[in-house]
Formats: sequence, structure tokens, C-alpha cells
Amino acid sequence: MNIKYTKQAVKTLKGYDKRTRDSIRSKISGLTETPPKGDIKPLEGSATELRLRVGKYRVIYEYFNDSDPIILMINKIDSRGGIYK
Repeated sequence: MNIKYTKQAVKTLKGYDKRTRDSIRSKISGLTETPPKGDIKPLEGSATELRLRVGKYRVIYEYFNDSDPIILMINKIDSRGGIYK
């Protein structure tokens, strides 16, 4: 499984301190396992996007199964208050 990040997700991730970045990356790597690990819920109003909780941060992502290998696309990373706006 390949993990890809949007420009916005990369920029946000680079803004965090090393400890926070490592924590978020380790939780994202748990999404590549079968079944995915973590506090995961479907995003309301979206058929494909899911939400991963990492402490006070949220990761919005989706899977693309139409290619081989499967692509895990990280769309957004932000704090709990700012991600849903």
C-alpha cells in the first residue's frame, strides 16, 4: 500500500514539532495494516473519507482501491477545532 499526502497535509505536518510529527506518522502507518488500527470513524456527509484521531489532532484520509497497490491518500491534518471548518 502506498501512502500519498496532499500539499496541504505536508505543509501542516512540517509545522508541527518532531514529537507530534512522529506520533501522527506512526498512527498513519497503522492505517496500512489489515484491519486498520486507530480511532477511525467515517466522515459525515462523505461516502469515502474517514477520520483518524491522534490525540488533539485529526487526519482526514481515503483509500483508492482502483489501482494496484492500493493508495492511502492523506487529505488533511489539523487540530480538532480547525479540521472540520
